[in-house]
Amino acid sequence: MEITEVRVSPVDEQKLKAYISITFDNCFVIRDIKVINGNNGLFVSMPSKRRKDGTFKDIAHPLNNETRKMIEDRVLKEYNEALKKGTKL
Repeated sequence: MEITEVRVSPVDEQKLKAYISITFDNCFVIRDIKVINGNNGLFVSMPSKRRKDGTFKDIAHPLNNETRKMIEDRVLKEYNEALKKGTKL
């Protein structure tokens, strides 16, 4: 499985920094991944939805640490490159 496309949509908010869409193998897309500025720096949050009880449940997420790291590394790399290029907020 390979990430074949990453689209970055920067956001001008205090904690939320961007929405990300990633495509795997040119045939499967995950939208609404978030880049969040947390207490320990930037991190990647997978798409989720609010349940009736007010909690959140991931809609899509990696099943192992290797895949999570691959996604996080690529998303943060593309986010930082978009900032360097001056992608408008």
